[in-house]
Amino acid sequence: MASIPIAVICTSCHMFSLAFSVSGESFTCDKCREVVRLTEKILELESRIQSLFEDSKSVRTIENILDASNVSAHSSVPVENPMQLGNFVTVRRHSRRTKHHSTVPIKVSNRFAPLSDAPTEQPAESALVIGDSIVRNVNIEAPATIVTCLPGARAPDIKSNLNVLAKANRKFSKIVIHVGTNDVRLRQSEITKDNIKEVCELAKTMSDTVIFSGPLTAYRGDEIYSRLSSLNGWLSEWCLQNNIDFINNWKSFEGRPDLLKRDGLHPSWDGVSLLSRNLTHSLNNVKV
Repeated sequence: MASIPIAVICTSCHMFSLAFSVSGESFTCDKCREVVRLTEKILELESRIQSLFEDSKSVRTIENILDASNVSAHSSVPVENPMQLGNFVTVRRHSRRTKHHSTVPIKVSNRFAPLSDAPTEQPAESALVIGDSIVRNVNIEAPATIVTCLPGARAPDIKSNLNVLAKANRKFSKIVIHVGTNDVRLRQSEITKDNIKEVCELAKTMSDTVIFSGPLTAYRGDEIYSRLSSLNGWLSEWCLQNNIDFINNWKSFEGRPDLLKRDGLHPSWDGVSLLSRNLTHSLNNVKV
């Protein structure tokens, strides 16, 4: 016949437990026994830590004594005079030559600082093209044109870079701005429009001619296509109303997926060539 467990009270925690057999009047449950074992282990570890701490203090004391002995020994060694041997002089040295480690300069870059290092040009001769990664690799066939690419940049990033130039009293004959692709991902159309307005207004204080390069057609889903199309339509009207020249890249890239890379967003080499021609044509033909 199978034994039946009985309910007993633990003498430590006074909680009921089920047990098949109880030896004597004192009963300790499994949890209390584990607590006792862990408590003993903790006490043992604390004792070892205290012992190690005292040993480390002894080691430091011995090291201090040895250091003091070495200092006194070096100070008591008399300086030997060089021994003259014919035309040669022998010199005994008691210290090793200090090794000089060559330092390799570390190049630090900041994607928001390249404009400050741009060559200073005369306002009547220089033009600035600034934008996100879409303008990477563009080749502007126009004299004295600075192209600054800020990968991942949104309108506030472009504004921050222009602010750096504005504080340095930099002026340009023309400023071309290309931004918006990264902004539409935030799904905040009105905020994006306000940010673009602020960028253009700041650019106007630095140049008499401001040009906005419109977004490219994107083939990365219906949503981003729709948002970029809407932004392009708004830009074409707003730029006309605010005396800002507008480059309608959408018209050039529409229906041409071959002009984009496999990501459906950045221009391929053919797309870069077409974008470069659009920018060059606008820079060379807009009236200053």
